[in-house]
Amino acid sequence: MIKIYLLLSICIGLLAGCTQSLPDARKANEEIGIFPDYRQVTIPSNVAPMNFKLTEYAEAIAVLSGGGYSFRTDTKDGKFCFSESKWKQLIENLNGDSVLVTVYAKKGAEWFCFNPFAMYVAKEVMDSYLVYRRIAPVYRMWNEMGIYQRCLENFTEKDLITNKQTHNNCMNCHSFCMQDPKKMLFHQRSIHAGTYLVVDGKIEKLNTKTKETISPLVYPSWHPSGKLVAFSTNETKQDFHYSDPNRVEVFDHASDIVFYDIEKHQIFTDSRFRSKDNLETFPTFSPDGKRLYFCSASMKQMPEGFKDIRYNLLSVSFDENTGTFGGKIDTLYSAEKEGRSAKFPRISPDGKFLLFTVSDYGNFSIWHKDADLRMVDLATQAVDSLRNVNSDDVDSYHSWSSNSRWFVFSSRRMDGLYTRPYICHVDESGKTGKPFLLPQEDPDYYDRSLFSFNIPEFVKGEVEINKNELLHITKHDKGINVSFKSDANN
Repeated sequence: MIKIYLLLSICIGLLAGCTQSLPDARKANEEIGIFPDYRQVTIPSNVAPMNFKLTEYAEAIAVLSGGGYSFRTDTKDGKFCFSESKWKQLIENLNGDSVLVTVYAKKGAEWFCFNPFAMYVAKEVMDSYLVYRRIAPVYRMWNEMGIYQRCLENFTEKDLITNKQTHNNCMNCHSFCMQDPKKMLFHQRSIHAGTYLVVDGKIEKLNTKTKETISPLVYPSWHPSGKLVAFSTNETKQDFHYSDPNRVEVFDHASDIVFYDIEKHQIFTDSRFRSKDNLETFPTFSPDGKRLYFCSASMKQMPEGFKDIRYNLLSVSFDENTGTFGGKIDTLYSAEKEGRSAKFPRISPDGKFLLFTVSDYGNFSIWHKDADLRMVDLATQAVDSLRNVNSDDVDSYHSWSSNSRWFVFSSRRMDGLYTRPYICHVDESGKTGKPFLLPQEDPDYYDRSLFSFNIPEFVKGEVEINKNELLHITKHDKGINVSFKSDANN
């Protein structure tokens, strides 16, 4: 708070230099209502302008100040769309400092000056791109979807592939090796079914269903070497509730974990990941590649026992040279002890923190309003409930920025229907800032958009794919049939 007041006193001297004349205004002893709520959020210095709109006023002025520089933006419709060049000049040298925003708004013939609010600028930048799938929040059918990449330093968005280009195909589960835009995979389902692997510009279409596996490959996690990918295989079913606030229930009748050797085009596994008594899913490798984290639940009669399914969070050592796993499987989160279900483990690239999702039961938390994020300090095993990050609605899928100081997650906190991406700062001790909604050029974007943002993934740069080649392979390549190797530990 002291820093804010010091900034305010400095800004009083700056206002005359950045404005022709500010209106005589009565002090409003309250905060101004804005959307998105960017008050006291923590942002990186390479983020696009944090455009917002007022919730009650149309004619208004915003003065943004910090680091000895300030600029003014006027509006007649309540929307503040800041100049990219002025915004960049303001925040690029504010690492560890704050932007102070002072809003003047007109009501009738009278102007009011509202209490200023700060946006804290972290010392660390975030990765410059975000990749996500845009899809309507439907239950059984899809009409329009695509995988898109957004430059986070401006508002440029490009599609990587859409189903309008692929006979209305479904596409999902895009994944990157250590946030590397040159090592990517995703699945297509239905007409052009296959797993598409893109490594250094080379595109492969893989046919991954074998007689030994219960399904084609599903949830992926790259080994940091880039030579191996862990996958789940799942027999998934979907059901609907008549009155439950969780409208849709997605559950597994069976699920295993397998590993794909990119060079050999071969799948292998360990018998402990194919137990008929358990459901194993959501594998993820540690950043050093020496451990595998995954989720496992005891098998229940389905669908009758769907509310009794709770997943433990487990880990086991892995030897990259031999492709084998250690004898002891450790429990990091006990579903029986905690009374909730864990899913989506993700380790920060510096190896310090494990971020995962919990819900009351099940594994498809994107439909569960009780879903929250949790973070484990791997050195102390302390679990942070992330109260300043979570909301009263769904907070679920998440991924890390390559420097471990940011994570992005999907949330339905706005309306309970659409998932939207929020970005959150984490300092070296694990303390989190207030997350912010991904800024858009038009502050009305989220009110008008009819699409959810699924699987937001940070990447270190632009994904460059030869789209013509990708579409040709999609439609005309029969694909490579992968083989299955017997138990790796036998």
